[in-house]
Amino acid sequence: MISATSADHPARAEAAREAAMTAHAERAEQGAPPPSAERYRALVDAHFDFIWRSLRGLGVPAGSADDAAQHVFLIAYQKLGEIAPGRERSFLFGTALGVAANARRAGARRRELCDDEATAVAADGAPNPEQLMEMKQARALLDEVLDAMEEDLRVVFVLFELEGVPTEEIAAMLALAKGTVASRLRRAREEFRAIARRVQARALHGGGKR
Repeated sequence: MISATSADHPARAEAAREAAMTAHAERAEQGAPPPSAERYRALVDAHFDFIWRSLRGLGVPAGSADDAAQHVFLIAYQKLGEIAPGRERSFLFGTALGVAANARRAGARRRELCDDEATAVAADGAPNPEQLMEMKQARALLDEVLDAMEEDLRVVFVLFELEGVPTEEIAAMLALAKGTVASRLRRAREEFRAIARRVQARALHGGGKR
């Protein structure tokens, strides 16, 4: 799991800040009290990467994830006064669920190489074509499996398995009982493995869609 800070994607996080600062100036011109710029900046710094990766796991293509993440944070900026201290991540993820659903309805899924993966490889040296192909295939496989999962199960799976969010926090974020989270996580793991086996078997035999 990668730590959730804006350090991994400074340009993306900065774009989210700039979008909110534009809204900040517009509210000031209209005479409306603008939200705290300092609190918003801290929100972006702490949670931008978590939301970006969560959007990817929830089905938003890499090419659309930047805009989707900015949309999530712009909504958060507009409602900053309504977000209770300590509930920031829960609010952001709940907003991301809606944004991801809209993004999935807006267009067909694209299979792309995630910038996160390219950055990670670049840190160890330029990847060769075989490495790039393997990374792209792994990302495509993960996307296909997650896309085929039941939505309620995918949400819990993404939070726990991909982002490392504790089950207690997942329960609070989704307003679920801890037992429900544990049950969904168990079912999600089973479904993930079953779908992954089908996808891999189809790939080996050159099959088509499910």
